[in-house]
Amino acid sequence: MGIKVQRFDKTGLVGELKGNRGSKTVMLRADIDALPIKENTGLPFKAKENMHACGHDCHAAMLLGAAKILSEIKDDINGNVKLLFQAAEETCFGAKYYVEQGVLDDIAAIFGMHVWGNVDAPAINIESGPRMASCDNFRITVKGEAAHGSAPHQGKDAIIAAASIIMNLQTFVSRINNPLNPLVITIGTIHGGNRFNILSDKVVMEGTTRTFSPELRKKIEGTMRNIIEHSAEALCEKAELEYFYYPGPLINDKVVTEIAQKSAEKLFGRDIFTPVEKVTGSEDFAFYQEKVPGAYAFLGCLNKDIGAIYPNHSDKFIVDESILRNGAALYAQFAIDFLNQ
Repeated sequence: MGIKVQRFDKTGLVGELKGNRGSKTVMLRADIDALPIKENTGLPFKAKENMHACGHDCHAAMLLGAAKILSEIKDDINGNVKLLFQAAEETCFGAKYYVEQGVLDDIAAIFGMHVWGNVDAPAINIESGPRMASCDNFRITVKGEAAHGSAPHQGKDAIIAAASIIMNLQTFVSRINNPLNPLVITIGTIHGGNRFNILSDKVVMEGTTRTFSPELRKKIEGTMRNIIEHSAEALCEKAELEYFYYPGPLINDKVVTEIAQKSAEKLFGRDIFTPVEKVTGSEDFAFYQEKVPGAYAFLGCLNKDIGAIYPNHSDKFIVDESILRNGAALYAQFAIDFLNQ
């Protein structure tokens, strides 16, 4: 298409399309990675190994379509457009890599989209404010002292301390946190003990936290650490928290969102819009929004008539492919409209 390409040490690339007028640059992003899921769609082009079960192949197709449109009218574009084909969104840190490579250094705004298996095609959702939650993970290690199960007073039961920590952490959600400000603390794994009649001397638990609030997110680690350490201390044991920061909440910028909404209305009319609740899943697009204003849209791809009824990440996930032209058009229209502001 005559678009200059910037490559990296890892998978992914940025296409750089320069218009003849204006110096402002907008970025359009599509994630491209698949998932380690065995595809069970029955399609003739189904994946042999890793399946595009989240629709990232659709995102790549839509951005390629936008690239074709924009390349054909580049002389009339009032600025520059960068097209980011991003790898490793599913690892939660793909976007962070590209930020570290400086892809946002000259960017005024960024726009992304996701096909959504729970929303009827061809509806579109673009709303300002929090849209997806942060995703931070943690590991808790409880240290006790082994003893025979018939003489528990001779040891320190790490399983009992772990159970206390699990229950007390939920009081963070139910009593410390404002109930109008959603918070999720989930412990998904717990490992401890070697034999039915021996007190466990060590328990390791892993989990995740989710919130839509950057302010609350800053308080989670410290509050959890206080609960964990003191819960163990009350039973004369020790517990340690390791906290790992992943993507923050995805929060759509008001001005950029309004431009995207007007672009969609211009193309498809107001009837295209549909409400979609905030999602407690996460998106590493948030790393971009921490650096530059951005907006993120959901494109409905559910169509019962063709069997596109399964949610993202299902091994039977398929989409109504008629929405791909809509996505390509919206990418291109947004870029034009933003640069014309």
